Amino acid sequence: MASPSPHDRSRRPSEDQDEEDPVDQMISRTGCGELHYAVQECMAEHQDWRKCQRQVQTFKDCMMTFQKARKEQLMKQRPSTESA
Repeated sequence: MASPSPHDRSRRPSEDQDEEDPVDQMISRTGCGELHYAVQECMAEHQDWRKCQRQVQTFKDCMMTFQKARKEQLMKQRPSTESA
């Protein structure tokens, strides 16, 4: 029996799994979840990451935007440690 593709993370209901995958939860909080699934679907269809570069780049851009906004938010929340 062939093992499943490591890139095939399509959602399948399971009797053993009532919880959502922690990685899926983390990505959904970024607002980039649909783009992540687009990468997964492309990989499942083509089995070749080179054919999915458009989806990968779009997901990467979304994550970079999220990370930049998150960093700016954290910087605003930090009390200033600099003295005059």
